[in-house]
Amino acid sequence: MARWSSYHGATLGALSASGRAPLRRPYAPLLLDFPHIPPCYCYRCPFGQSYPACNAACAGALETEILRQGPESVAAFIAEPVVGATLAAAAPPPEYWPRLREICDRYGVLLIADEVMCGMGRTGRWFGVDHWGVSPDILATAKGASGGYFPLGLVLVKGELAEEIRSGAGNFTHGFTHANGVMGAAVGLAVLRYLQDNELVAASARAGKYLLQRLESLRDLPAVGDVRGLGLMAGIELVADKASKRPFPQAQDVAHRVQAKAMERGVIVYYGTGLADGLNGDAVLLGPPFIVTEEQIDEVVGVLREAITQATI
Repeated sequence: MARWSSYHGATLGALSASGRAPLRRPYAPLLLDFPHIPPCYCYRCPFGQSYPACNAACAGALETEILRQGPESVAAFIAEPVVGATLAAAAPPPEYWPRLREICDRYGVLLIADEVMCGMGRTGRWFGVDHWGVSPDILATAKGASGGYFPLGLVLVKGELAEEIRSGAGNFTHGFTHANGVMGAAVGLAVLRYLQDNELVAASARAGKYLLQRLESLRDLPAVGDVRGLGLMAGIELVADKASKRPFPQAQDVAHRVQAKAMERGVIVYYGTGLADGLNGDAVLLGPPFIVTEEQIDEVVGVLREAITQATI
């Protein structure tokens, strides 16, 4: 099981778990029929409620769907602790992931954390789930695991799951040409040492707090509907009307235009679309390096103010 408005990868299994409709549509006949539940997306709550009065209904949706499918048919549930590309750094309320853990334990379902984007210190903790004291059964991470300089991905599993493999087939049956590569392992170890020796996860937390404080100043812009994030993973959702949260029409290509305007001024942002309904809804995502200074953050925010203003006139 997985969530809508998510992204877990481009291979058929990962794409079947992903919940981004435009990416799924071309391959629909080939995808596996994985059940999906609504995302934890407070700005546009799928249940039409407001936090905290909602009592985290989005977490309760997992139990509802497990019971609907039959617990014996559900092997695992996968989710991004902080949603990246599809929802622009949408972070959940503090009780959300503990409730997911509780529900999965109750029905014997494995909990998988997709930390490919939000892991390795990006949110100010080693992993996103660390903010809520949750230990998943399986954790996938990549990107920052190599500092972005080498194609490296990791899958961490609890000891009892590894023992199941050892006592069964004895190893993971499927192998890949470049899996278990010594160069990738060396790069990953070097990155871990550097992060630890230079206390960069703590630096990410400090810089992230300042980044989000400064980004809040952009809320006075007519097109800024929401500012959100965790650590140095931040998002700005852009809207045509703040009161109704009405998105810009897809044809206006607003997020892409903001990205281009920022790039002209030397600031790189990731643009996202389809946040409102799968097609419409624009946002930009920021992920500065852990060594970013307050002066550089001020510059980034200034550039974004100009870029958003010019792109949404």
